[in-house]
Amino acid sequence: MHLTRARLLEFFREPAAVFWVYGFPLGLALILGIAFQDRPVEKLNVDVITTAENESARTKLSETLKVDTRLVLNTYSLDESRKRLMSGKTDLILEPLAATEKPNFKVWEERNRPESVLTRSVVESILNKSKLGENAVQIEDVQLQEVGRRYIDFLIPGLIGMNLMGGGLFGVGFVIVDMRVRKLLKRFLATPMRKTDFTASVMASRLLFTIPEVSVLFGFSYLFFGVVCKGSLLDLFIVMLFGGVAFTGLGLLIASRAKTIETVSGLMNAILIPQWAVSGVFFSAERFPEAFQPFIQPLPLTALNNALRTIMNEGKGVLDCLPQLGILTAWGLVSFFIALRIFRWR
Repeated sequence: MHLTRARLLEFFREPAAVFWVYGFPLGLALILGIAFQDRPVEKLNVDVITTAENESARTKLSETLKVDTRLVLNTYSLDESRKRLMSGKTDLILEPLAATEKPNFKVWEERNRPESVLTRSVVESILNKSKLGENAVQIEDVQLQEVGRRYIDFLIPGLIGMNLMGGGLFGVGFVIVDMRVRKLLKRFLATPMRKTDFTASVMASRLLFTIPEVSVLFGFSYLFFGVVCKGSLLDLFIVMLFGGVAFTGLGLLIASRAKTIETVSGLMNAILIPQWAVSGVFFSAERFPEAFQPFIQPLPLTALNNALRTIMNEGKGVLDCLPQLGILTAWGLVSFFIALRIFRWR
């Protein structure tokens, strides 16, 4: 009983640990509750495919769908719209066919996304109630089943990015703080070891561990879901290396001064949780309002996920990911050099 009481008192004497364990989750819940309690009517994005043969039908369709103010109509090519649907930038693709043809429309949707299912229901209801539906609207469904266009193809790069972030932060942060708690770092003061050598070795060892970790996830997704990398595996490895550097640098920065496991755990959660929510792991970051994008796009996980999807799903090269690689490099180098300045052995 006395030991339990002593441990509780020890915990509550750490203001940082108390804040991150209790204050941060409550604060985050309060902020999100205020931000989303009065949400406006959600916009439903519909991409209308235009061809030379369906111009008249497209114009009539656009006028018909305008009766519902939730619908936002966009015009793109079929290939571009399919990319937008896969990445969550649009909810439905609608191609009007000639009036004499049956079916009247072709529809592409993602049945795993509630927004896509809702948009399909709204559009179909409007069409059936309109003059276009006098003879009953006939719709041909086309599913995104080809590799690179499914939801699982969107999800796996996000999970790889999340794995790199978690491994970099926990693999570096916990190791260093645990060594500090056990007084192992203090012993290095009596040796000629430099801070640069120690921190670089920790980062390098963590980067080596990421290779088998990511390989297992990628191999599993290939065997069970047929997920492939359309681009070069070397380019994919380079992007993952940049991501690993960014997150091991952040892990080093977090651990450079933290004295307890509770403190470093709270600091890591403060970085992990917001990025899990907004950086496009499970759904596109572009689902958030435009006002949020200047804060979301520079995040390291957002940049990493975008670069991974550019190579895996679009088949592009590392040169097409230079903006994202620049963001990751900045996070990694700035974090590393700040950590060197403030790092302490004790």
